[in-house]
Amino acid sequence: MTDKTPLFAEFATVIDAALSALEAAGTLPAGLPRGAVTCEPPRDPAHGDLATNAAMVLAKPAGTNPRALAAALAAELEKDPRITGVEIAGPGFINLRLTPASWLAELRLIATAAGDYGRSAMGGGSVVNVEYVSANPTGPMHMGHCRGAVVGDALAALLEYSGHKVTKEYYVNDAGAQVDVLARSAHLRYREALGEDVGEIPEGLYPGDYLVPVGQALAAEFGDRYAAAPEADWLLLFRAKAVAAMMDMIRADLALLGIHHDLFSSEAELQASGKVDAAEAWLRAHDLVYDGLLEAPKGKTPEDWEPVELPLFRSTRFGDDQDRPIKKSSGAWTYFGADLAYHFQKAQSADALVDIWGADHAGTVKRIKAAVAALTTADGGVAKPFEIKLVQMVQLMKGGQPFKMSKRAGNFVTLADVVEMVGKDVVRFTMLTRKPDAQMDFDFDKVVEASKDNPVFYVQYCHARVCSTLRKAAAEGFAPSDADLGLLGAEELDLIRLAAQFPRVVEGAAVAREPHRIAFFLHDLAAAFHAYWNVGNDRPDKRFIVAQDSALTAARLFLAAQIGQVVRNGLALLGVEAAEEL
Repeated sequence: MTDKTPLFAEFATVIDAALSALEAAGTLPAGLPRGAVTCEPPRDPAHGDLATNAAMVLAKPAGTNPRALAAALAAELEKDPRITGVEIAGPGFINLRLTPASWLAELRLIATAAGDYGRSAMGGGSVVNVEYVSANPTGPMHMGHCRGAVVGDALAALLEYSGHKVTKEYYVNDAGAQVDVLARSAHLRYREALGEDVGEIPEGLYPGDYLVPVGQALAAEFGDRYAAAPEADWLLLFRAKAVAAMMDMIRADLALLGIHHDLFSSEAELQASGKVDAAEAWLRAHDLVYDGLLEAPKGKTPEDWEPVELPLFRSTRFGDDQDRPIKKSSGAWTYFGADLAYHFQKAQSADALVDIWGADHAGTVKRIKAAVAALTTADGGVAKPFEIKLVQMVQLMKGGQPFKMSKRAGNFVTLADVVEMVGKDVVRFTMLTRKPDAQMDFDFDKVVEASKDNPVFYVQYCHARVCSTLRKAAAEGFAPSDADLGLLGAEELDLIRLAAQFPRVVEGAAVAREPHRIAFFLHDLAAAFHAYWNVGNDRPDKRFIVAQDSALTAARLFLAAQIGQVVRNGLALLGVEAAEEL
């Protein structure tokens, strides 16, 4: 095994070389695509250390029987001295058993690579734009935004760790009716700051106390100049001031979670720049937009509905169920039209796009994916990869009941409130303990519970246990060493086998755009570590520190240190600190 290549990747090259040998011998036709060939742990650890489907996926295009091909491939693989057993299972899977020395070499690699263990060049420097959060700039971040924020940020870190160049983008929706409502709400607080009794906040305006300082700042800057002025005199000014204040607040809220975007793109600036008009002209030139009659609404047609001619995008060419308008009858851009132009802009400077959306936007997925497919293929190009990850809302619970609303926000629980209550690390890790498209309860009592039922604590406690063990050992005069790793037994090798999966889990999570896989892996590794630890509670000879055997102690401490390193690397990808004591 090389000094730098993780074990699973190394044996993937061994399998690839064996297939090349079969090609050279004429057993396999030359040039068969091998992209579907895998090297992974068998589903049942009792079946071996590694498994490959090579014979299964290549037999048909090679015009041969899977088991016959497996036998030929097995004969090649048996030549590698690190492989102690090759078994053909079922219709043609191949299970491999490796020497203990192979796993011990991987343990040393973890120590050598340290924080880079699991880092990959898989992305090849390709540029991925990850757009996430993109909440309307009308108030502080609330927990409805939190899950998407964490998923997007962890995904960006995962992609960077896997060799991609990542642009973390926030799309500021500052051109719609909601920011006019914000301006009117700020004007009300402005009048209040000047001493006017504004009474109850009228329905339709934003009621939260977070606009009070915005009103005070406006009063300090403009005095009473706009107190009785007509709306036309102050709407645009107050809108710009209020949006800027809200974005400062949003950045501060995100910073509480350790989230910092590279780019903030303004919808208003995009439209003012003429880029939306340019996108429409480009689409018309490529026969992707035409003037046509908007279809009647599905179901019962409203009595006052009249057919109207609008510029329509040919989204049915790309899998949508109807062509979509990019402008309204007033000439204003539809949300879809503005989004189309925004993605047109993003696609110019990225090799792949990923959007993290709330599940309430599920209805627009098909049309925007159709738009991006059109934009990236119209000139004969290959469609740029574009994925939309939908994130379900989070139900906040405390004491078995839905958590009450926040007075500061008016009608929702703010992200800042939650981080203050339980801490950044708890929030971030918890948001990744379920698949994003699955419903989640965030129980304030459970997420701070010191028990194995709390995955945040369970993984943090694993790392803290490692640190505590190393501190105790140092106090007793012991230190980790790889000099006698051959003393490690079957239980220790099982821990190494699991830890060694980290690099392939990272790559798989990056390809699938699923950072929660890292959290799942860390939980499994923590469970295995705790199980090993618990054996030592009843059997002193199985403890990490065996006072009468310094060589075995040094080897086990080396193992513990590397388990801690892998946990630390995984937590870093999730933006979570690795606790050294709890």
